[in-house]
Amino acid sequence: MTSDNQIIIFDTTLRDGEQSPGASMNQAEKLRIATQLEKLGVNVIEAGFPAASTGDFEAVKAISETLKISQIAALCRTSESDINRGWDAIKNAVNPRIHTFIATSELHMTYKLQMTPEQVLEQAIKSVKLAASYTKNVEFSAEDGSRSDPDFLCKVFEAVIDAGATTVNLPDTVGYAIPEEYNELVKYVMKNTPNMNKAILSVHCHNDLGLATSNTLAAIKAGARQVEVTINGIGERAGNTSLEEVIMSMHTRPNCFPYTTTINTTRIYPVSRLISMITGILVQPNRAIVGANAFAHEAGIHQDGILKNPMTYEIMKPETIGLNKNNLVLGKHSGRHALNSHIQEMGYDLSKEELDKVFEKFKHLADKKKTIQDEDIEALINEGVLRSPEVFTLEYIHVLSGNTVFPTASVQLNINGRPVQGAIEGNGPIDAVYNIISKLTGTKSELLRFTISALTEGTDAQGEVTVRLQEDGIVALGKGADPDIIIASALAYINGLNRLEYLKEHPVVRPKNL
Repeated sequence: MTSDNQIIIFDTTLRDGEQSPGASMNQAEKLRIATQLEKLGVNVIEAGFPAASTGDFEAVKAISETLKISQIAALCRTSESDINRGWDAIKNAVNPRIHTFIATSELHMTYKLQMTPEQVLEQAIKSVKLAASYTKNVEFSAEDGSRSDPDFLCKVFEAVIDAGATTVNLPDTVGYAIPEEYNELVKYVMKNTPNMNKAILSVHCHNDLGLATSNTLAAIKAGARQVEVTINGIGERAGNTSLEEVIMSMHTRPNCFPYTTTINTTRIYPVSRLISMITGILVQPNRAIVGANAFAHEAGIHQDGILKNPMTYEIMKPETIGLNKNNLVLGKHSGRHALNSHIQEMGYDLSKEELDKVFEKFKHLADKKKTIQDEDIEALINEGVLRSPEVFTLEYIHVLSGNTVFPTASVQLNINGRPVQGAIEGNGPIDAVYNIISKLTGTKSELLRFTISALTEGTDAQGEVTVRLQEDGIVALGKGADPDIIIASALAYINGLNRLEYLKEHPVVRPKNL
């Protein structure tokens, strides 16, 4: 149990967040994220859905056996096979949690489950009892809870708490609720579930109407003491409640939210950047807390106020979320120790082998750029450490382009260690590069999205390219960065193709989200 004013932070970035289109991660990427979530101070990490695939099972198992502080949760449907599989994945965790769920709204019970309320109640009790036979740390979720009959919700929660659930979750699965009614529903459930004092009430909100954070904060005020969130608010459809928004709302307005958490706010921004790098999902510039413009001030009257007193237009200090202004200048004369020290300050812990890879790329980039900034270093880490296992690698690229010639690209790739090369024309230099890469790799993927952005200011800034590819219903994101935007485009395309290859070999069947 927790004190009445402590809020348990349950992070589902690795499970619900991964359900963002194209955001699937491999085991090494999941383990790196989980490690940083633990350092962030997350209480419960929902590491995945072990019954979905062998890859998901192995990733959850690796996280469970590596982390030493956070509780590790495995999502399971209310079936014996799911729960047994989930327990096998998390049984070696310091504090394993089985998280099982079934829908409780009339709409879902009638049309999706084709079960009566009595059958749903029986299934819920049975699954919780099985989970409780493995661990005392059991969570039950009533999917589509915000559209469920309140009295039936109370009946289900009372029964599963008696069966052994120590946390009961009331999700707003489709983002339908508004803060006032969600607050009242939480109050009603708290008041009318006789044994609620034996369990923690949790909430899990989706952002379909842009109200996920507002609903979560309203639920906290009504008595919920666990919140289910993701970094950057990623997740299926419009995403989930954002961890950083909830935490910084409580941190900035303690008069309204007199609650405590175990989150180290100074690690918020580095973890946000890590998630963006690994998933390839860009953080919109005007996003609250972690967006590039969150602490930017262009209007003259704002700038004048900030210079006189930052509190005139900044309700939070950038340093609070880990946006420290560091005077250390990195360049081509910087050594390995200085680079490693700075990388650690940014929130990354690299092995010697990983540091060697990044340092080699750092020296190469430093020959092209006068000053290396944090965004450049993050791109190097992504390129040298965090990339998917590679079937395809780029050896060289040569492009001929201009308004008096046909754009032509010559490319050499390694495909599973075998060199292949070729040349082809295109409508432009990038189109030509993509045409020849497509031909050499034999891919049948479709390019759904192509985005270019500059990592830093200046004409020597690295260009960052993000692509979204689709093949046979599988969607993958690819990312690449380089001072040469054509090379960055090639790296992003190849990264996306490698992710597609990984997903083909590790197919995942996702459960309906909560």
